[in-house]
Parts: sequence; C-alpha cells; structure tokens
Amino acid sequence: MRTEAHARFVRVSARKARLVLDQIRGKGVGDALTTLSFTPRAAARLIEKVLRSAVANAEHNHQVRNLDDLRVVHAVADGGPSLKRVQPRAMGRAFFIKHRTSHLTIAVSDELKGRMGPVGRVPRGAAAPAPPTAPAAPAPASEPTPPARRQAAGSRAATPARRRGRAKEKN
Repeated sequence: MRTEAHARFVRVSARKARLVLDQIRGKGVGDALTTLSFTPRAAARLIEKVLRSAVANAEHNHQVRNLDDLRVVHAVADGGPSLKRVQPRAMGRAFFIKHRTSHLTIAVSDELKGRMGPVGRVPRGAAAPAPPTAPAAPAPASEPTPPARRQAAGSRAATPARRRGRAKEKN
C-alpha cells in the first residue's frame, strides 16, 4: 500500500533538498534512514522527519507490520513561496534577499509494483530509449565532388558573408 507524508513551507530551498532526495529515492526505508543520518546537509534532518512520518502513516493507516518491505517510491521537493527581504547597502543601495521555502513529499510502498524502474525525476540529459528500427538500406555509391566545389572549399568565396562580417567586427 502506498503511503505519503508531506512537509510544507520548509525553510530550505528545493534545489538543496533535491540533492538529498536523489540519494534516497528507490532505496529501502532502513537504507534511506541510514543514508540520511550520515548526510552532512541541513536538508537531511528535515527529510528524515518526513520519511519517519511516512513510515508511521504506513503503520497506523494501513497496518503495515513488516517495515523491511517498505521502499521510498516517490520523493520530491517542490518550490514554495519565498520570503522577500531587503538588505541596505552602501551609498543608498538595497540588495534583495529571497529566503526560499519548499514543499517536501515522500511516499513509501510495500508493493512490488512500486519498484518498477526509476521513480521520480528523470536526470537531465537522459533521453528516452529509441524504438528499434529496421536496418537502413545501403547508400548508393558516392559520386565524386565536382572540381569547382573542391577549389571553392578552401577559398575565401566559400565562407558565408556573415562569418566574414563578424571577423571584421572583431578586429
């Protein structure tokens, strides 16, 4: 059974909390709590409280007795409202300070379906697997390039006028 716990308006930025959540996502509850206890970040203490709350919710609401089966299947940190402050600086200037907050959500589950592949955010740069395609037909025999193109490739006339114009601006 999937059980969630939320902590809203937590005084840590979502970006910093995501660094810690990425370490525990997909792990068992025991491993996740051990990882959080040895993580030297302020967000780890807050996330540990939310994780313990999710485990307590699973025990109380769904009568889950075997806590070794619970896994962290969903862990996200969404941005909350920012507290806006102004700090006076020299010569009448003012610097604006944003104290960021976040909303933490952690879900634990004891079902096997909850462990199907990566859960949560997809890492930046990771692409979806491409569907298998049929092998491409061999390309026809390549024709030699005409002599006029070969000569123009190295000449100044072959470079676009835009690039020539930019090169003149740099000098």
